Amino acid sequence: MREVLKFFEVKYFDGKAYLAQSPQLYKQMCIVGDFKGVFEIGPVFRAEKSDTHRHLTEFVGLDIEMEFKQHYHEVLNFIGRTLISIWRDLELNYQEELAVINSQFPFDPIVFPDEPLIITYAEGIEMLFAAGYTKQGPMDDMSSESEKFLGALVKEKFGTDFYILDKYPLDVRAFYSMPDPENPAYGNAYDIFLRGEEISSGSQRIHERSLLEERAMKKGITNLEPLNKYIESFTFGSSPHAGCGLGLERILFLYLNLGNCRKTCLFPRDPYRLTP
Repeated sequence: MREVLKFFEVKYFDGKAYLAQSPQLYKQMCIVGDFKGVFEIGPVFRAEKSDTHRHLTEFVGLDIEMEFKQHYHEVLNFIGRTLISIWRDLELNYQEELAVINSQFPFDPIVFPDEPLIITYAEGIEMLFAAGYTKQGPMDDMSSESEKFLGALVKEKFGTDFYILDKYPLDVRAFYSMPDPENPAYGNAYDIFLRGEEISSGSQRIHERSLLEERAMKKGITNLEPLNKYIESFTFGSSPHAGCGLGLERILFLYLNLGNCRKTCLFPRDPYRLTP
């Protein structure tokens, strides 16, 4: 299951402040302010005791938020095509640099499609069950083991290391994720995968104040005061919008198949390493 993300608290003059954990809510408020798209590259700090090969307490966040006209897949396809463009550019223009890395850390290049491959969560569950994999509940958040198993199935069936899993069960997603209007048990929420591991989570965001408050309460957020400015920003309406956040170090270690994201930064920070 997804962990509740925690902040690093710091003293700020006579009060308290928190290290930047995500620009999520601020990106949405910019969309409310009539920005058509918000793109940010900046530091992110997460106080999670996640001692894994793909988690850091400090990383570079790549964040995208965009309005859309008809359907949130306009944004989802934009994100997918942007990443495919990056994969192509690396192959075409950085062969020398990739060869240097490959000489020390041998890896097979990723395989990716010409256009983003989007499959639904329900389709992914069907693929797992059809392959005899029964460790994944049909409405539970997907475990790391299940993700890797599904990634192997997608690679075998579609011939790609890069794909998007769409329409997650709503109960396992954040309160600001928009419910699927055709089946409210699911959300317009998605994860993006590379080599069978998640590199990004995102969704269409709720842009109606009353629904946002309702979903927050259903998710157990009984004290809405810390979210007041965010929720109030939707009082007079907002363009429908969607987005995601990506971790640069995680993308790099999976693209290069390095085995651990700590190999992608000079001074990695985790729950057990603060210096040097």
